[in-house]
Amino acid sequence: MKPIRLVACLTLAFHVSCAIGPNYKKPVVEVPEVYRGSLDSREAKSLADLAWWEIFQDPVLVELIETALNNNLNLEMAVARTEQAYRLSVATNSAFYPQVGYQGSAGKARSQNYNSPGSGVKYTSYMGAFNVAWEVDIWGRIRRSSESAKAQLLAAEEFQRGVLLSVVSNVATLYFALLELDRAHAIGVQAIEAFDETLTLFTRKYEGGIASRLEVTRAAAAEAQASAWLPEIEIEIAKVENTLSVLLGRPPGAIPRGVALMHQELPSLPAGLPSALLERRPDIRQAEEQVVSANAEVGVAMGNFLPRIGLVSMWGGSSQDLSILASGGTTSIWSIAGELSGPLFQGGFLYAQYKNQQALWEEAKANYELTALNAFSEVSTAITDRRLRKDQRAAREREVKQLTESVNLSLIRYNQGLANYFEVLQAQQELFPAEFDLSEARLEERLAVIRLYLALGGGWQLGLNWLPEAEEPKEDPAPPSEPKGAEGNPPADDPGTDSKKDEASASQPS
Repeated sequence: MKPIRLVACLTLAFHVSCAIGPNYKKPVVEVPEVYRGSLDSREAKSLADLAWWEIFQDPVLVELIETALNNNLNLEMAVARTEQAYRLSVATNSAFYPQVGYQGSAGKARSQNYNSPGSGVKYTSYMGAFNVAWEVDIWGRIRRSSESAKAQLLAAEEFQRGVLLSVVSNVATLYFALLELDRAHAIGVQAIEAFDETLTLFTRKYEGGIASRLEVTRAAAAEAQASAWLPEIEIEIAKVENTLSVLLGRPPGAIPRGVALMHQELPSLPAGLPSALLERRPDIRQAEEQVVSANAEVGVAMGNFLPRIGLVSMWGGSSQDLSILASGGTTSIWSIAGELSGPLFQGGFLYAQYKNQQALWEEAKANYELTALNAFSEVSTAITDRRLRKDQRAAREREVKQLTESVNLSLIRYNQGLANYFEVLQAQQELFPAEFDLSEARLEERLAVIRLYLALGGGWQLGLNWLPEAEEPKEDPAPPSEPKGAEGNPPADDPGTDSKKDEASASQPS
């Protein structure tokens, strides 16, 4: 009964004792009441509450993101990292349970009396036994190790969620950049055509003796300059497509396009409460779990100073005949004992280890606070960015509209002999760079939403399941929508850019 009482006492002590070391307290971070630059920061609803497929409405982009989430290699490494942390946590928790093993031996010996030849005796022995060892976690050292391993697992999961969010935002960013480059390429083609028509006009007048050779050469130089833009744009298109292909986990190749950039509609929800950012951004949550782990490791280091108490036991049998041992007819061997072991002097090793863990804990706390401050800064910058990009795009549209009218008027005045060639070329040379700037402004306006979604830790409610659930097919499909253009884009209706092409082409001379 005594061993049973010993086990009962140790088990009771294990359950009622407190784990050694400091209990975790969340580091205090100064949280602003409102985001800088936000007009509605007190609104609890946030852009971050939306799933990514609710942000992007382009079916081609949605398909590309799904492909990246299935094939991206950075994400695959993050998943493997989470699996490593999970297995390490399981391995750490195994210390709570008794460790059971087995052992066996077989031997043969002979004793010989040299004074009496032939009187030697042969000995044969076989032994088999099970052994059990269990460390009773009196001081909570194992519990602190388990707490640390669990925190590392949660940190790995937050890292994986951060990679998921990064993959979504990077694919969308590169896709929109690709659409903007397509638009820039189209503007370049328009510029070449417009300068070519101007060159034809100046050449005709030169051949008729009305214009000078200088006008022809200046128009030819403007056409050549416009032609030099296209190769640079095509190089950038190939570069972006190749980078996007890597994110999709496949060799470099062409990327399909969907809705044109100017028709990409993104939601305009507020940023939400600043206090919620601490619970939403994966990098902040990861940093906090690192603090939890470092705090627990301090307890583990403190527990290393204290003795370890455990139970060891063995049960088995021995015999001089292997068949008798297998059948159970053996001499029984058993033992059970308590075990106590601990350090006395290790040259300062344990103390240095303890102070090292304290320093790691201080580092983890500082990193958490810094991560939170950087997050508030990034959100505030993204809010201002999104708010002002709209104004910038509107100003670019007004600029393009006025320069388009300027080109039309200059051509009319030139044909009527009221303006010289320089006025026409100058108007055209100001128009097409402005169109490039407008296209880039449209891109930045949409990228500002993506940057804000990323800064807010968007999709935080999805956990680690970032693929949309498949929808059941409808019995009565909706009728087809309006016919789309050659590239599958809706008809252009942008008054700032596309409508001016018709006006410009109508006024160009034949």
